[in-house]
Amino acid sequence: MSKARQPSLSQLRAFTAVAEQLHFREAAAEIGMSQPALSGAVAALEETLGVQLLERTTRRVLLSPAGERLAVRARAVLDAVGALLEEAEATRTPFTGTLRLGVIPTCAPYLLPTVLDLVHARYPRLDLRVHEEQTTSLLDGLAAGRLDLLLLAVPLGVPGVRELPLFDEDFVLVMERGHELADGAGIPRERLRDLPLLLLDEGHCLRDQALEVCREAGRPQSRETGGEVTTTAAGLSTLVQLVAGGLGVTLLPRTALRLETARNEHLATGHFADPAPGRRIALAMRTGTAREQEFTALADALREAMRPLPVRPLEVSAAA
Repeated sequence: MSKARQPSLSQLRAFTAVAEQLHFREAAAEIGMSQPALSGAVAALEETLGVQLLERTTRRVLLSPAGERLAVRARAVLDAVGALLEEAEATRTPFTGTLRLGVIPTCAPYLLPTVLDLVHARYPRLDLRVHEEQTTSLLDGLAAGRLDLLLLAVPLGVPGVRELPLFDEDFVLVMERGHELADGAGIPRERLRDLPLLLLDEGHCLRDQALEVCREAGRPQSRETGGEVTTTAAGLSTLVQLVAGGLGVTLLPRTALRLETARNEHLATGHFADPAPGRRIALAMRTGTAREQEFTALADALREAMRPLPVRPLEVSAAA
């Protein structure tokens, strides 16, 4: 193929968007291009390559056999170009430009104030953009390049993802005021065997962590729920209101305790005996990212900034 007939990046972006959306209007909206311009770019790419990429009907768009194969190649080219631009930006000046941070819902309200204060004070030229999503969605976004860095519970055990642990924190038992365990200390985790347990909906890593604590405590399990759980909530705020209403007890990370329990005078807490169950929070990045040194330095700064929180910050050697 001569140089004059090489496809442009604009043509590849247009075709990739259509291949992913299978809809011209939605594809045009995704990449910020007018629909006529997008159609023209795809047609020009087909002419340049000499193959039909799409099968157009009056109702929908389908990929041709050649289109299915070349869509994978086109995405790889765009990803490689994105990585090139990312490396060039990181090389120029660290802690500048855009940083797309993904955060799980059970961390966002309680840790973001510390993160934002640090970024504003120490990295004023950094354009921080925050996305609150569940773990699976965050990992998909990191792999696709939609997100640069994640703040979430670990371990993940995901190939191609490097974890930078920040701190450990305990779980606290939250219950209705007047409960027999209210304000207790040294509660054995075995008490979780028969308490009515309330959990977050499926997809939240905190749900899985709480169920793991219950399994370790010897709580009876079922294939459907992981235990005798009949009531769930989409967020921690709703969860603690259900507890206050007498529907059961729940586990709350200590960083969430003050904010969530202060809203309702009908709540009480209890602390587990050592070693208390808990979770580890970390930053996660793509292995080999061009901004590895930058993100490692950010993790070091966050460990120090989070020392005033009710957590156990990890030393750099322990976090490595």
